[in-house]
Amino acid sequence: MNFDPLYTLAFTTALFGSGHCIGMCGGLVTALGLSSDGRRAGLSFHLLYNLGRTITYCLIGLAVGWVGSAMVYKQALHGASRYLLLGSDILVILAGLGTAGLFSWLNLSILEFSGPIQSMTKATRGLRKLPAAASALPLGLLFGFLPCGFLYAMILTAGQSADPLKGGLIMLAFGLGTLPALFLVGSAAHLIGHAKRIWMFRIAGLLVASMGAYNLYRHLNMFMMAGGMHAG
Repeated sequence: MNFDPLYTLAFTTALFGSGHCIGMCGGLVTALGLSSDGRRAGLSFHLLYNLGRTITYCLIGLAVGWVGSAMVYKQALHGASRYLLLGSDILVILAGLGTAGLFSWLNLSILEFSGPIQSMTKATRGLRKLPAAASALPLGLLFGFLPCGFLYAMILTAGQSADPLKGGLIMLAFGLGTLPALFLVGSAAHLIGHAKRIWMFRIAGLLVASMGAYNLYRHLNMFMMAGGMHAG
């Protein structure tokens, strides 16, 4: 299997989106890492927590990659399936450009909502009663589902791969790209000021748009080739 540029784009998007991760998840990760007596959890907690979160991302990628292969490419690449692929490509491009600051009516932030966060926080009460090392992995598995605009863009891209393995690898690359910020959340929040976070957020938006543009180009070529084979 050839190396897909989407893996690099997914990893780099997560790196530049790490300022957003700190703002959204940093305080939560810090709070989850505190024991009942207020002591900070050690490195093992963060390793297991991020392992669980990355496992969830990979499982999501495998699932949506399989769904994409079943729903789109198995339908002879015609009719509604074509519009679904091209429409999702354009949506990713527009959401990425909006996140980069080109316009305000559509960006990845508006896809985030607090309802699931509140429900998931309640679900952690039982886990928090366990020792930090025992609760870290299940907490990571659970909080891999936190609503995040960048995560949604990656899931859509993984689904467009129409391949479970590629979908899982895209989500793995994204998960690995988020690790530096969340591992260093205690110090990174001070090192990355508000202005820098805005620029990182915008660069991440441009990278998301690049993924959409890459997929749009790839899908258009695929449809043209399919049309040529049918004409022949």
